[in-house]
Amino acid sequence: MIQMTLIQIDNYGPWTVTPRPRRESDLQRLQAQLYADLNSMMGMKKGLVFYTRFDNLLAVTNGLTEEDHRRIQISIRNRYPFTVSMGVGTAETPHEAQKLATIALQKQGGAQSSDRKEILAIDSLADDDGSYLQMAHIDINSCTDTLTDIESAFDTNFLVNKAQHYLMTKLIKKGALLFFIGGDNFMAPCNGLTEKEIEDILIEIDEEIGIGLKAGIGRGKNVEDAAYMADIGLEEIRARGNDMWIYVVEKEY
Repeated sequence: MIQMTLIQIDNYGPWTVTPRPRRESDLQRLQAQLYADLNSMMGMKKGLVFYTRFDNLLAVTNGLTEEDHRRIQISIRNRYPFTVSMGVGTAETPHEAQKLATIALQKQGGAQSSDRKEILAIDSLADDDGSYLQMAHIDINSCTDTLTDIESAFDTNFLVNKAQHYLMTKLIKKGALLFFIGGDNFMAPCNGLTEKEIEDILIEIDEEIGIGLKAGIGRGKNVEDAAYMADIGLEEIRARGNDMWIYVVEKEY
C-alpha cells in the first residue's frame, strides 16, 4: 500500500492579486521555498514531496501520522503568509491513492474558498504491515553528451519535456505517477507495476520517439529508502555502459 498526501495552498489565487497583483518574482520565490521547506519537514519522517503546480504538491508519506501532518501545517502557518490544507489517501497504486486524497480534501471546500483553512482531510492512513514501496528513477541516456553541451538550452528542455509527456501518459494508465526531479531525471512512484511492465514502457518510448531511457527500480518500507535504492539501481546501469533498461535494488532490513 502507498500513502499519498496532497498539499494545497489555501485561497492562493485570490491572495496573489489582493489588494493588487503581487510581484511574480516574489511568488516564484515563495513557491520554491515552500517546496524546499516541505521536503525538509517531511524528509525528517522519511517522506518525499514532489511539485505539480507549485500551489499544489504531492508527497509519498508512508510512515507519517495524522499528528505529523498537523505539525507540518502549523510550521507552515508560522513561516508563510498563507496556510496549507492536506488530503491523505492510501491505495494499492499511487494514482488511486492521490485520487482518494484529492476527493477527501475537495469535500472540505475548494482551494480558493476563503472559508477553507488548514484542513487535514484523511481518507486513510497506511498500516505498518511490512509492505514495500516501489520507486523508479528514470534517466535519459547520454543526454549531457548528446544534447546539453551541443543543442540550445531550450531545445534540450523541450526534449526532456517530450520524454516526460510520453512517460506520464503511459505510466498513468498503469496507475503509476511521474515527476520531473531535475536535469534529465524523473521519479515514478510505481507500486503495482511489474519489472517487465516498466521495461516495456521504456522500450515503447524508444521505438516511438527515439529517446533512450533507463530506470533504476528501488523497493523499501518508506519512500526515502525506495528512492535511494532506485538511485543505486540507476548507477548500476551507468556502470554497465547503459546496456540494460532496468536494474532492481531492494532494501534489506
